[in-house]
Amino acid sequence: MRALVFDGKPVLRDIPKPTLQPGEALIRVTLAGICGTDIEILKGYSAFTGVMGHEFVGRVEESSEAGWIGERVVGEINLWCGECAWCRRGLGRHCPHRAVMGIVNRPGCFADYVALPLRNLHRVPPGIPDEAAVFVEPLAAAAEILEQMNIGPGTPVVVLGDGRLGLLVAQVLKDHGANVTLVGKHGWKLDLARRWGVRAVSGDARELEAASVPVVVEATGSARGLEEALRLVEPRGTVVLKSTVHDPVRFDATKLVVDEVTLLGSRCGSFSAGLNLLEQERIQVLPLLSKEFPLPKGLEALDFVQRERCLKVCLRAS
Repeated sequence: MRALVFDGKPVLRDIPKPTLQPGEALIRVTLAGICGTDIEILKGYSAFTGVMGHEFVGRVEESSEAGWIGERVVGEINLWCGECAWCRRGLGRHCPHRAVMGIVNRPGCFADYVALPLRNLHRVPPGIPDEAAVFVEPLAAAAEILEQMNIGPGTPVVVLGDGRLGLLVAQVLKDHGANVTLVGKHGWKLDLARRWGVRAVSGDARELEAASVPVVVEATGSARGLEEALRLVEPRGTVVLKSTVHDPVRFDATKLVVDEVTLLGSRCGSFSAGLNLLEQERIQVLPLLSKEFPLPKGLEALDFVQRERCLKVCLRAS
């Protein structure tokens, strides 16, 4: 099968189809999304080598359980042991023995086929097109914030970063009833947010008063974003850290202590929550889809994401 592999640099290779382990399914990938984490992997993030990619939608072709064959699915990216204390608490995403598809010790989905345990799969409702279903993983990550903390109706929230994840977070929190301000540097992206009724501020957030916001979500994808988030958050407020970057993040920890600020790391979320938001059409994702490339042009797609004015770029495998 064809696969986009990272081994110090990205290359397109023909490799064998995955060999299924007990309890796994073989999925023919239809569409796979390129994420900011994939770009960080090109810089050395997680020291990953192998088939890249972790956002996909596809159809099950082989399975030990016949009821899955032919089903259109998305798949959770964390592969957990199922036996440790974290797994028994339903938090397999924190399993110390986990692998992470396309990120840590597990081949990803930038390929014709990907294998995943059946327990990782979620059926995609028929009303959700492939082009929307491919957003389930990042949308679930955006919705995870609401699982981790209480944000009451009308709560002022600043989202830093107008990239793919920042725009999804802004929509999810607005849908929840928060009073959201999105800060970014790209007028055309901010215009999207304004169409959704989100207040959008262009620039470096300096026009926003320091220590004035109870919740700040850092989704800049930059090692420098946390410093700005800490400037904006009020005493006893919360900074939600969403960015995963290869470069070290440096900040003055005194702010956390003196102002009693909570720093909340936030990663993966519930795929069921993401699918529900899409099925109920509460979140708009199709305006974020900038371009599709066929899988054989995967190298061109990775270059495009880093050079061009775009949001979500996808690889079409079938």
